[in-house]
Amino acid sequence: MSNIYLGYHFSVEPKELGSEILIAELGEKAFESFIETETGFSAFVQKTLWTNDILNDIYILENPEFKISYTFEEIEQVNWNEEWEKNFEAIDVDGNCHVRAPFHPKTNAEFDIVIEPKMSFGTGHHETTHMMIQHLLEIDVTGMKTLDMGCGTAILAILAEMKGAQPIDAIDIDNWCYLNSIENAERNNCKHISVYEGDAALLKDKKYDLIIANINRNILLNDMQAYVDCLSPKGTILFSGFYTEDIPFIDASCTEKGLTYVKKFERNNWVSLKYVN
Repeated sequence: MSNIYLGYHFSVEPKELGSEILIAELGEKAFESFIETETGFSAFVQKTLWTNDILNDIYILENPEFKISYTFEEIEQVNWNEEWEKNFEAIDVDGNCHVRAPFHPKTNAEFDIVIEPKMSFGTGHHETTHMMIQHLLEIDVTGMKTLDMGCGTAILAILAEMKGAQPIDAIDIDNWCYLNSIENAERNNCKHISVYEGDAALLKDKKYDLIIANINRNILLNDMQAYVDCLSPKGTILFSGFYTEDIPFIDASCTEKGLTYVKKFERNNWVSLKYVN
């Protein structure tokens, strides 16, 4: 890789919540890769896409509830896989699902998922992905037509297929996620996952028995009607990507549209909810 990058090294307090918000805001800019560090994370942007005001309008940097500092440097020929190999650790979810990189040894977990470690989200490390895996481990998804909306690395679609769901549509608006999901589905020998690049507009005239939507509060609320419209009678929908204080907003929208609340997981102030049609 000959591209020159600028690396921003952020120290964030509180780390987990602050890093999540800051990464989401930086993702709206030209930053394309993020690597967790002991005190926060590093963010990388191609020098050709960098501007002096790139950190302007980053709300959390002005929020007094968070203490954020950073340094930056010019970096040439970044090997992202090598960087991830330094930082990526295997994940065990309730002893039943093991999420690992290709360089990690295989375990005896019932569901062994191999994800190429090229990004931070969707690898199982984040609380929302972890809780969605917990939901899926509890559900008999055999033969269910499934949607993984905002699929990221397609880890949830892969687990759904391993548990017998089919066919499965995996959708993400981000081109990198689209390409990486195809790669990871192939890596895990999945035969029933179709990956699409796009948003809720792709759901028109579709029907699913199981919908997995791990995105964020605003997108979930904006697209809720589209999800409900394509959920089969007695179908199940799993939501995550929001905080405990967001539950009333999500629940009000779900209840208004006829969904029935079933179960909740909480992890470090993040939440995952289960509803049925």
